[in-house]
Amino acid sequence: MIKVEWLYWLVGLVFVVMAVQMAADRSNPRRWTSAAFWGLLGLTFPYGTGVANATAHNGGWTLPAEPLGLAVLALIVLAGFNFLGKGEPVTSTAQEREASATRLGSRIFVPALTIPLVAIVCASVLDTSGLFETGKATLIGLGVGCLAALVVGMLVTGERRLSVPLHSGRSMLEAMGSALLLPQLLAVLGSIFALAGVGTQVGRIVHGILPDNSTYLAVVAYCVGMFLFTVIMGNAFAAFPVMTAAIGWPVLIEQMHGNEAAVLAIGMLAGFAGTLCTPMAANFNIVPATLLELKDQYGPIKAQLPTALPLLVCATVIMALFAF
Repeated sequence: MIKVEWLYWLVGLVFVVMAVQMAADRSNPRRWTSAAFWGLLGLTFPYGTGVANATAHNGGWTLPAEPLGLAVLALIVLAGFNFLGKGEPVTSTAQEREASATRLGSRIFVPALTIPLVAIVCASVLDTSGLFETGKATLIGLGVGCLAALVVGMLVTGERRLSVPLHSGRSMLEAMGSALLLPQLLAVLGSIFALAGVGTQVGRIVHGILPDNSTYLAVVAYCVGMFLFTVIMGNAFAAFPVMTAAIGWPVLIEQMHGNEAAVLAIGMLAGFAGTLCTPMAANFNIVPATLLELKDQYGPIKAQLPTALPLLVCATVIMALFAF
């Protein structure tokens, strides 16, 4: 049986390999601290398995949690004090890239399409085969799809050296920096807010304002709340547990008997509209502006506003019409 932990270990290994590349890159003025950040992050993946085993009493090899906590604090210091640097990317010339684009044409999209295709096959066809850990077929399929896409990409481009995609990935990693971790951190923040009772308190405020049995106003409150909390927190997955605990589940589903799948899925869509409007979603909005060397770092957000606001309205209307 293929376990999801193996995928995490592979991700950690990739970070460690790229950290070694950074340490060897003399063009990076902060090569040692950059390597320390990504290397530490990579080592937390396999180490975290031992901590999880000890916490859940799963058996197997167990490790104390304190070193993992110290590693997290070290990551915060390295990122917070701007110790991450960027080296000169190893890449081809503009003329070589133009010639390659002309030669490959639309085939360049084949590797990208391989990822969802493999993930769908794993989730829908192989889920019950016993090949994958129970309940983890989609996530494992995503990892298998990435590996398949790497192979397909090398075949399509005719590249035979594995070091080339690794160097390209390292350049992207250095360009994104610690913002790469924001979605995971913000999603955890949402869980912490939910456990702290923020959703319950928001629910009490909403219950005091909304008139009884007003389905449409409750839908507006849920969708707009998902939008605004996502703008504030930077991630729809962080806003979701808070607003669902406040309005989605107790009001729209339990009290007004809304369809669970419709209410929750459309609520996430309203949150995704907020993702388009917030600089907190750095890897979606700020990082692309940096990679594309835009003069206005908020350019992507300004371009996405005409899409985000109608999307919020459409999500609200669809939920009101079809979820009850």
